[in-house]
Amino acid sequence: MDFGFVIGSVTATRKDPSLQGTRFVVVQPTDERERPLGRPLVAVDTEGITGVGSRVYFVTGADAASVPRPPKPFMPIDAAVVGVIDSTALSDSAPVRLDMEEGADE
Repeated sequence: MDFGFVIGSVTATRKDPSLQGTRFVVVQPTDERERPLGRPLVAVDTEGITGVGSRVYFVTGADAASVPRPPKPFMPIDAAVVGVIDSTALSDSAPVRLDMEEGADE
Protein backbone atom coordinates (compact mmCIF):
# COMPACT_ATOMS: atom_id res chain seq x y z
CA MET A 1 0.00 0.00 0.00
CA ASP A 2 1.06 3.55 -0.67
CA PHE A 3 0.12 6.97 0.71
CA GLY A 4 -1.37 9.83 -1.27
CA PHE A 5 -3.69 12.82 -1.38
CA VAL A 6 -6.81 13.08 -3.53
CA ILE A 7 -6.26 16.13 -5.73
CA GLY A 8 -9.17 15.81 -8.15
CA SER A 9 -11.80 13.64 -9.76
CA VAL A 10 -12.40 12.14 -13.18
CA THR A 11 -15.73 11.89 -14.98
CA ALA A 12 -16.04 9.11 -17.55
CA THR A 13 -19.39 8.66 -19.25
CA ARG A 14 -18.14 5.73 -21.34
CA LYS A 15 -16.25 2.96 -19.62
CA ASP A 16 -15.96 -0.81 -19.34
CA PRO A 17 -19.28 -2.23 -18.12
CA SER A 18 -17.59 -3.66 -15.02
CA LEU A 19 -16.72 -0.09 -13.98
CA GLN A 20 -20.31 1.20 -14.03
CA GLY A 21 -21.11 2.86 -10.74
CA THR A 22 -17.47 3.39 -9.77
CA ARG A 23 -15.98 6.75 -8.89
CA PHE A 24 -12.57 7.83 -10.17
CA VAL A 25 -10.23 10.18 -8.30
CA VAL A 26 -6.83 11.69 -9.08
CA VAL A 27 -4.27 10.77 -6.41
CA GLN A 28 -0.89 12.40 -5.83
CA PRO A 29 1.35 9.70 -4.32
CA THR A 30 3.37 10.82 -1.30
CA ASP A 31 5.96 9.39 1.01
CA GLU A 32 5.20 8.66 4.65
CA ARG A 33 6.03 12.27 5.53
CA GLU A 34 3.51 13.63 2.96
CA ARG A 35 6.13 14.73 0.39
CA PRO A 36 4.92 14.28 -3.22
CA LEU A 37 6.37 11.32 -5.13
CA GLY A 38 6.17 10.99 -8.89
CA ARG A 39 3.21 11.82 -11.06
CA PRO A 40 -0.47 11.82 -10.08
CA LEU A 41 -2.52 8.77 -11.04
CA VAL A 42 -6.17 7.89 -11.56
CA ALA A 43 -7.60 5.43 -9.04
CA VAL A 44 -10.99 3.90 -8.33
CA ASP A 45 -12.45 5.11 -5.04
CA THR A 46 -13.69 1.68 -3.95
CA GLU A 47 -16.00 3.00 -1.24
CA GLY A 48 -16.90 6.37 -2.79
CA ILE A 49 -15.89 8.22 0.38
CA THR A 50 -12.99 10.45 -0.61
CA GLY A 51 -12.91 14.09 -1.59
CA VAL A 52 -10.26 16.56 -2.68
CA GLY A 53 -7.74 16.83 0.14
CA SER A 54 -8.42 13.36 1.57
CA ARG A 55 -5.27 11.57 2.75
CA VAL A 56 -5.60 8.01 1.47
CA TYR A 57 -3.81 4.73 1.05
CA PHE A 58 -4.03 2.91 -2.24
CA VAL A 59 -2.87 -0.22 -4.01
CA THR A 60 -1.75 -0.69 -7.61
CA GLY A 61 -1.43 -3.43 -10.21
CA ALA A 62 -2.92 -6.86 -9.56
CA ASP A 63 -3.70 -5.85 -5.97
CA ALA A 64 -5.94 -3.06 -7.25
CA ALA A 65 -7.67 -5.20 -9.86
CA SER A 66 -8.54 -7.81 -7.27
CA VAL A 67 -9.90 -5.49 -4.58
CA PRO A 68 -13.15 -7.23 -3.70
CA ARG A 69 -16.19 -5.27 -4.72
CA PRO A 70 -19.18 -7.61 -4.86
CA PRO A 71 -20.60 -8.65 -7.20
CA LYS A 72 -17.54 -7.78 -9.31
CA PRO A 73 -14.62 -10.03 -8.37
CA PHE A 74 -12.22 -8.36 -10.83
CA MET A 75 -12.09 -4.90 -12.41
CA PRO A 76 -9.75 -3.68 -15.20
CA ILE A 77 -7.99 -1.02 -13.11
CA ASP A 78 -4.41 -0.10 -12.21
CA ALA A 79 -4.99 1.69 -8.89
CA ALA A 80 -7.61 1.58 -6.13
CA VAL A 81 -8.07 3.71 -3.03
CA VAL A 82 -8.68 1.26 -0.20
CA GLY A 83 -8.82 3.55 2.82
CA VAL A 84 -8.85 7.06 4.20
CA ILE A 85 -6.08 7.94 6.66
CA ASP A 86 -7.25 9.61 9.85
CA SER A 87 -3.78 10.16 11.27
CA THR A 88 -0.21 8.90 11.13
CA ALA A 89 2.42 8.90 13.85
CA LEU A 90 6.08 8.55 12.97
CA SER A 91 9.15 8.79 15.13
CA ASP A 92 11.59 11.54 14.13
CA SER A 93 14.14 8.77 13.66
CA ALA A 94 11.86 6.50 11.59
CA PRO A 95 13.85 5.09 8.66
CA VAL A 96 12.77 5.97 5.13
CA ARG A 97 12.09 2.91 3.00
CA LEU A 98 14.25 2.87 -0.11
CA ASP A 99 11.32 1.84 -2.33
CA MET A 100 9.48 5.03 -1.33
CA GLU A 101 12.20 7.34 -2.65
CA GLU A 102 11.28 9.46 -5.65
CA GLY A 103 12.12 7.79 -8.93
CA ALA A 104 12.53 4.31 -7.43
CA ASP A 105 9.67 2.94 -9.52
CA GLU A 106 10.56 4.72 -12.76
